[in-house]
Amino acid sequence: MAKSYLYLVGACVAAIATVGCVFELSSGEAQLGTVPTTVILLLSVPLGLAAFVTAVRLARASDRP
Repeated sequence: MAKSYLYLVGACVAAIATVGCVFELSSGEAQLGTVPTTVILLLSVPLGLAAFVTAVRLARASDRP
């Protein structure tokens, strides 16, 4: 069960990074620059989704007897 929590924390961090990148890019000038912010955005979306799906699968597997 503890492993699913770690994946869930990773999914939350990736979601926060995604939202931050969207706001930075929509503001006009990103603090880190457009290219690094876009790279972070493109990496955090699939990473967050994969971490969330893995957390749900591990949690479901640990509930089964």
